[in-house]
Amino acid sequence: MSTTVSTRVQAGSATTKRLLVLGATTGPLFVIAVVVQAATRPGFDPRTHALSMLSLGHGGWVQTLTFVLCGALAVCGAVGLRAALTAGPGRRWGPLLIAIFGFGLIWGGVFPTDPALGFPADAPALAAPSWHGILHNLSPTLTGLALIAACVVFARRYAEQRAFGRMTLALVMPVVYLVVGFAAFPLGDLRWLLAGGAVLWIWPSVVLMSEYRRITQAPE
Repeated sequence: MSTTVSTRVQAGSATTKRLLVLGATTGPLFVIAVVVQAATRPGFDPRTHALSMLSLGHGGWVQTLTFVLCGALAVCGAVGLRAALTAGPGRRWGPLLIAIFGFGLIWGGVFPTDPALGFPADAPALAAPSWHGILHNLSPTLTGLALIAACVVFARRYAEQRAFGRMTLALVMPVVYLVVGFAAFPLGDLRWLLAGGAVLWIWPSVVLMSEYRRITQAPE
């Protein structure tokens, strides 16, 4: 009995709610920061330059901070989510995968990509990828796979809860991410890749705020 009460207090605690709200800011903050920088950084062309290249050159610290800060916020959200989910499918793997997404963002900030395609303008072209550029390339793979897996995990959870609207959203997000993202290559425009990524990066915010509302509205 005491264990059950303790779990309820933890799941609905003020700390858990704050962590969920912090985590929910990750996707919108990351997308807004990238879009603003892509529109204002001299020499940066979002059609041809990958968003990770915003970490380079003068002002690159803004994107580096964005990677690290948003990654830390996602990890906070994962901790809050782990406390909020006390039963049902996905209560372990769901938060873990969102935490991996957060660590993937941090990884992308710690290990910067290489200059290319004339950006930054004063950076010499590299004959071969640098060690940190190679490590950086793990970041989009890690974050993308973690969120796709999280969508599947939560779709199963929502199916059991008969929350078919949220289940459908969880299943549609990876499809939109892949279809829109891969369209960037035949179209020769990386803005499609950013658009596909934005859809998937914002999805965890929907999950976290859904859990925030659930525990906030739950009877004491």
